[in-house]
Amino acid sequence: MNEPTNPEDRLLSVAEREIVQQTRPPGISERSRQELHALARRLRQARDRAHRIGWQQKREIRGKADPKGATPARDNLGTEAKAKVLADALARVAAALRQLDTPTQAEVMRKAVALKATKAAPRHPSAGRTASGGMQPKTSRRPTVRADPREIGRVSQAVKVAQAKRDR
Repeated sequence: MNEPTNPEDRLLSVAEREIVQQTRPPGISERSRQELHALARRLRQARDRAHRIGWQQKREIRGKADPKGATPARDNLGTEAKAKVLADALARVAAALRQLDTPTQAEVMRKAVALKATKAAPRHPSAGRTASGGMQPKTSRRPTVRADPREIGRVSQAVKVAQAKRDR
């Protein structure tokens, strides 16, 4: 009957279990911002350690690294599960920190009212060109470079000469 009811308890050490327990709903809402930051730092260290050990075990299983312990690792499922539990706890702490940083609806409304009060009156765009100044010449969109009329004649004459040579 000494079996733990929570499967996570089997994966974690006593210190890690206490840290993870602090991230559960009744206790996490009572923590201050500094306590949450400290808790996140400890969780991050524990998660990184579990991740490193799991990575080393995976290398031992594949035969890429020498065994660290007395016997080589046969699987790393427990270490990976431990890293997952710690990552989930870290995510809960991050969500609690985000919730502390999120402004309340009343604060958002006060800020909106203040911004609206400081905003200048809307400016209307200009009407553009109007008839009051009289008629104004419009600039032409046509290209300003024109072909020389003598060039046009020279080309058509060259075509006539070439055709005449072929006809002979």
